[in-house]
Amino acid sequence: MFAILITALLLPRAIVLAKGPTKFGQEETFGDNAIPSLNVSSCSGYSVVSQKESHQGLLIHLALAGPACDAFGRDIDNLTVEVTYETQTRLHVDIYDTSKRQFTVPTEVVSLGSADDDPSLNSRSDLEFHHNSNPFEFWITRRSEPEAMPLFDTRAQSLPSTPIAPFDLNDNRTALNGFPLIFEDQYLQLTSALPLGANVYGLGEVLASSGFRRDVGTDGGQGTIQTMWARDSPDPIDENIYGSHPIYLEHRYDESTRRAQSHGVFQFGAAGSDVLLLTPPSSPVSLIQYRLIGGTLDFYFFAGPSPQEVIEQYGVLVGRPTWQPAWGFGFHLCRWGYRDVNETREQVVRMREANIPLEVMWNDIDVYHALRDFTTDPTSFPADQVKAFVDELTANHQHYIPITDAAIAKLVNASDIYDPYTRGTDLDVWIKNPDGSEYLGQVWPGYTVFPDWFANNTAAFWTEALRNWSEAGVDYSGIWLDMNEPSSFCVGSCGTGGNLTAATIPTMFFPGTPGNLVTEYPEGYNATIWGPSGNITINGTLTFGNHTALPALAKRGLGAAGQPGTNVNNPPYTIHNAEGILSAHTVSTNATHANGVVELDVHNLWGLMEEKATHLSLLEIHPTRRPFLISRSTFPSSGKWTGHWLGDNISKWQYMYLSIQGVLQFQLFQIPFVGADTCGFQGNTDEELCNRWMQLSAFTPFYRNHNVRSALSQEPYRWDSVANASRTAINIRYSLLPYWYTLFANASLHGSPPIRALFFEFPDEPELFAVDRQFLVGRDLLVTPVLTPNVSTVDGIFPGQGRVIWRDWYTHKVVDAAISQNTSLDAPLGHINVHIRDGAALLLYGEPAYTIEETRAGPFSLLVAQAADGYAFGTVYLDDGESVPPTPNTTLTITASKGTVTIRPRGDFYISQKLREITVLGVGRTAPGEVTVNGKAVRGWKFDKEVEKLVITSGIDGLDLNAPVQISWG
Repeated sequence: MFAILITALLLPRAIVLAKGPTKFGQEETFGDNAIPSLNVSSCSGYSVVSQKESHQGLLIHLALAGPACDAFGRDIDNLTVEVTYETQTRLHVDIYDTSKRQFTVPTEVVSLGSADDDPSLNSRSDLEFHHNSNPFEFWITRRSEPEAMPLFDTRAQSLPSTPIAPFDLNDNRTALNGFPLIFEDQYLQLTSALPLGANVYGLGEVLASSGFRRDVGTDGGQGTIQTMWARDSPDPIDENIYGSHPIYLEHRYDESTRRAQSHGVFQFGAAGSDVLLLTPPSSPVSLIQYRLIGGTLDFYFFAGPSPQEVIEQYGVLVGRPTWQPAWGFGFHLCRWGYRDVNETREQVVRMREANIPLEVMWNDIDVYHALRDFTTDPTSFPADQVKAFVDELTANHQHYIPITDAAIAKLVNASDIYDPYTRGTDLDVWIKNPDGSEYLGQVWPGYTVFPDWFANNTAAFWTEALRNWSEAGVDYSGIWLDMNEPSSFCVGSCGTGGNLTAATIPTMFFPGTPGNLVTEYPEGYNATIWGPSGNITINGTLTFGNHTALPALAKRGLGAAGQPGTNVNNPPYTIHNAEGILSAHTVSTNATHANGVVELDVHNLWGLMEEKATHLSLLEIHPTRRPFLISRSTFPSSGKWTGHWLGDNISKWQYMYLSIQGVLQFQLFQIPFVGADTCGFQGNTDEELCNRWMQLSAFTPFYRNHNVRSALSQEPYRWDSVANASRTAINIRYSLLPYWYTLFANASLHGSPPIRALFFEFPDEPELFAVDRQFLVGRDLLVTPVLTPNVSTVDGIFPGQGRVIWRDWYTHKVVDAAISQNTSLDAPLGHINVHIRDGAALLLYGEPAYTIEETRAGPFSLLVAQAADGYAFGTVYLDDGESVPPTPNTTLTITASKGTVTIRPRGDFYISQKLREITVLGVGRTAPGEVTVNGKAVRGWKFDKEVEKLVITSGIDGLDLNAPVQISWG
C-alpha cells in the first residue's frame, strides 16, 4: 500500500520516539575493541588445509592464508567447503564457517529439494567443480566443454587487476580493491568472472532501467548494484524493493557455432547483500561480485542448458508453484478508496451493466475498523452487510478478497477491545525488543506489534484470526497480503514508552486530502490545459499534447545474535539499501525472535513466512479448496504458497512497459502467478493509458485493476473506449482459459514458466536477447502491446529468423514479417497484437461468458495452426479447477500431421463439455474433397483459400473428449 506517502511526515517524529530497550543507533564494540579497516586490499584469502572425497562430492577444509584483515567484521579462521553433485544438472558448493555460528535459513522455513543418492554423479554430472589450493579458488565448467570459459570462475588470473577506481565516482563502496575470498562475521565477498557483456537475467526484485537483461557495464551502461533487502517503497527504478531473489540466469551465445546455452547461479541465504554486475575499464571480462553482511556463501549451479530448463531446475530445488484455482484467472477489481460496502457493490453492478466480466471484487484497508486487521468497520462495512454482499457474489459465481496487513494494532487503553492483539499477547506471538518487551512499530492503525513467525504459537494464532474473520461475515475466497517487508513508519520500537493513544495515522495525510492531492497524469496529458477527466479527446480535440519522445529510462546458528561484538544496528559494510539505514521503514535489525535470532539475519524471510502460514491456514479452514494468495514481499520458495503483484506502481506509460520485465523476472523466480496494478496505482491514469494497459494485462497471469485513494476513477467501465477494449481482451483471455490453466498445471508439475521472454523459446537468436517489449504466453502466443501514447502502429520482431509461420489471432492471416528485425503492425486504439506460432494446437472455450464458472460450463473449440509440414502439437490439462491436488484429472494430447488431427485423452477426470468447433490453419490452398470425424464424413465444414483454413462447425454433434477423436481431410 501507499505507505511511503507519509514517511516524510512521520520519520522526524519517529526518530525522537525511538528509545528505550532497542537502543537504536547506539555504538557497539567491534571484536576485541578492534576497528574494522573498511578495506579489502590486505585480505589474503584462504588456503586448503585438507580435502577428501565424500559420498557424492568433495569436502575441503580451509584456513586463513595470512593475517586477518578484518575489513568489515572479524575474519573467521576456519571454513568448510562442501561440494555435492546433487543431480545430473545441479551442483552445490557450500562455503561455511566450520564452527557453524553464522546464520543459515532453517529447513522449516525453506525446505530445499533433496539430492539424488548417486555416487556416479561425481564423474558424470553435467557440471564439474575445480579448485586451486593456495589461495583457494574454484571454478565451474560444463563437463562436456572443459576448455570453454567457465560458467563461474573465482580465480585471480581470470579477473582484472586491482585496485580499480569506483565505477560510481560518488560512491567509494563501488571501488574494487581486491578479489580474494573474504569470510567475516559481518562481511562475506566472492567474485566471479563473466563473459564480456554477459547476458544476465534475474537478481531482483527490481524495476531495472536497463530492462529484463541486466546492465553489466558494457554498451554504455554503468553496471548494476542489486541490493537484497526487502523494502516498502512504491516502485522506484534501479533500487531494492519488496522481495529478495539472488538467482540469475546467464545466456551465452557462441559466435562460431551460432548456438547458445543457459545456466543458473543461486546464492541461498537471507542476509542483506549487494550483488554487483560491472565491467572495469579495459577489462576483457565482466564480473559479478557478492557482498553479504552475514550468513554463508551457499551456491547452487544449474546446468540448463536451455533457459526453460534452468528455470525448471531451480523449481526442483526451491519448490514449484502452488496450484491456482481456475477462478483466479478471471478479472479482478479493487481500489483504495471505496467508502463503504454500497460503493463496493456499485462497482459490481456497473461492471455487469457494462458487460465487462468481473470475477473477483476486492477491498483495500477501507474495509477495516480503525484500520485494524481482521475487522470490518461497523458503520461503512457492517459485518452483516459485508456477509450479504459476499453471498450475492457467491450466488453469481463471483468471489471476494480483502486485504491483510502485516502489523497488528496495539491496544491503546484499558477500554479498548481488539481480540487479535489480546489473543496474540496471550499466545506470546509478537516480535520482541532485546530486553523481552514488545517491539512496537507504527503503521496504519497507530502503534503496532508484528507476528513472530518463529514463535511456537504464531501459526495457530494466525489460523484462528483468519477463521474468526471469515465466520464473522467476511467469507473471503482468498487473501491479499500487503506491507509484509514488513513495513513500519518509524525507526526503532518507537511505541516503547510512548503515548499509545496519539499514534493513529491521521487520515488527513491520505491521498486526496489537502496537502496531498493526487495531481499526476500519464506522460503527454496536461491537466492544466484539459482538466481532470483524462479523456483522449475533449470537444473533438486530441488531448495528447507532448509530441516529444518519451523520457529515456534512467540508464546465520544464531548468526549475529550469538556472536558478541557484532554490530547489529549498523553493520560496518553499508549495503546500498535505498531507504538508508537498514532499520528505516521496517522492523529494526535488533528486534529479536523467539528462537533468539535478530531481525538483521531474517529480515528478508518475513514475507515468505507469512505467506506459508497464511497458505496453511487457508488449507486448514477449507481443506478441499486451493488457497489463493497475492503477496508483496517474496523470497525463494514463495511461489509454493502465493502469487505476487508488482506493487505500488505509477500511472505512467513507462510503468506499463516496466510491468513486462516484472512479470518475466517472476517466471525465473518460480512465482509465475504475477501481474501489475493495471492502469497504474499511484497518480491519475487517463483514457488512452488505461485502454492499452487493460489489454496488455489480459495476457499476464494475474489481472487486476487497482488504484489509489482519491485518484481519477479507473474502473474499466468509466470510458467507452476502455470498456470496449476490456471486453475484447477479456473475451480472448477467457477463451484461452484451457491454455492458461494447462500452462500453470505445467508450472506446478514441472516448474515450466507460463510467460516467456522471446529468447526462452528461440535461444539461438541474439537479436532477441534484449527484447522485453514483447513476450510469449507459453510457447504459442506472441504478444506485442502498444507501450507509448498517441500512436496507431507498433513495432515488433517475429522470432524464428523466417523459419516460423506466425498468424494473426484475429484474422488468421500469415504475417509477412521482416527477418531478425522489427515489423510495423497496425495497432489502433483498442487493439492488441497477438500472433499464433505455427505448430500450435489450442483447446479453447468456444463461448466465453461473464464468469469463469459459466465459461467452463460451455462448449470447447479447437484451433490448430499447422507448420509447413503439417505438424502441430498441444496438451490440455483438465480437472475441477478447485480441489487440492492430487485430484482426478485428464490430459488431452493433440497432434496434427498433413491431413489429420487427433485428440487422445488420458486420466480419470470426466469431461462434460463437448467439442463444438474445429479450426485448422495451414491446410493448403486446395479445398479438401472430404472431411471425416472419427471415420464418418461430415458436411458442415467451410474452407477459406486465402488463409488456408478449414472450419468444421456442424455435423459433429458435439464431440466427446473422454474418448479419442480423429479429424481427417483430403
